[in-house]
Amino acid sequence: MTSPQDDGAGPAGWASPAGPPAGGRATPPPPPAAPGAPGGASSWGEPPTPPAWGGPAAPTGWGPAAAPPGTGAAPPVAGTPGWHLPVLQPGIIPLRPLGLGEILDGAVRAIRANPAVMFGLSAVVVTVAVALQTLVQLYVSSLLGMALGDAALEEGLSSADTAVMSELLSTSGGQVLTQPLLVPVTSVLTGLLIVSVSQSVLGRRVALREVWRTRRVWFLVGWGLLQLLASLLAAALGVGAVVALAAAGATGAAVATALLGGVALFAALVWVTTRTLLVPPALMLEGKPFWSSVARAWRLTRGSFWRLLGIYVLANLLVLALMYLFVVPAGMVAGLVSLSSGSDDITVLVSAVAQVLGMTLSTTFLAAVVALLYVDVRIRREGLDLELARAAAADA
Repeated sequence: MTSPQDDGAGPAGWASPAGPPAGGRATPPPPPAAPGAPGGASSWGEPPTPPAWGGPAAPTGWGPAAAPPGTGAAPPVAGTPGWHLPVLQPGIIPLRPLGLGEILDGAVRAIRANPAVMFGLSAVVVTVAVALQTLVQLYVSSLLGMALGDAALEEGLSSADTAVMSELLSTSGGQVLTQPLLVPVTSVLTGLLIVSVSQSVLGRRVALREVWRTRRVWFLVGWGLLQLLASLLAAALGVGAVVALAAAGATGAAVATALLGGVALFAALVWVTTRTLLVPPALMLEGKPFWSSVARAWRLTRGSFWRLLGIYVLANLLVLALMYLFVVPAGMVAGLVSLSSGSDDITVLVSAVAQVLGMTLSTTFLAAVVALLYVDVRIRREGLDLELARAAAADA
């Protein structure tokens, strides 16, 4: 099928379905085929369709809605005012446009539906990445701490002030220098989790070995590095402009440029992040070339900017509040241990443990939310729920 927005067609199912007829959504799908009847192709393009591990039972309720118990009234007949077509839900979400609560609840259901992939894979990947980051951070912090300590002693500062300043600047400097190491890891993990969520929508469970089988996750690595490079370039241009004005003696202009440039950079970051929010699921699920997927995801966000932004910000706030349950106690413990032992390494190690827990939760939940936002946008714009209903009927 071809998309009303795209020139080329993608793989079966995730290629955009034909647009709805003029004046409304597409007509509902036919009732699901009986068991054993020939079904259509899988609704998810990448990776290969996994075996149905106890797939959903045959959908029911495609006829008239049942009457409320105890009323004695007969159920309404199709076509009468009281009749409606019940919504099919083979997996974690109902196959219709989703509300805010259904998206957040669906993200939690996706984790519960396949915890081995969602939590197990996340914990392993994040632990390895944070361990490597911690080793680099300890080395960088040691070098920065020695340099800052020597500089502070030359300025005549006390040993206590020198220790405090060295600890703060070396730890924060090490985190800044090593943070880019997590970008490729987070990108890979997000893509793998999106594959699992896409199968959970149809009530399927994908095995860990099948998640690893996809190679399109390297597209997400490139996308993450591209985002990082663009952010660094924009920040470098802003800082360069401020430094140039300050060196020329235009202090007022430098301050104004810093304030206005910071606001403009933040606004641009929010806008670009929202318009490209659906790039990861498009790259992983549609099977198109890199730039075609990016352009298609950009077009999908038209008319949905504020809704996508609001749900994504709310999801991040929920994750941030959850992370504080780990980060704040870990920081307090690290501070007490550091004061008693006099070693900054303990602070870094305790912070690393808290970071593993926080990143595992945040990456897993946000990846599920982004995948469900992609499904919701395509249901609203392209009638993807009809394609998914046909795939669920074929499974049954």
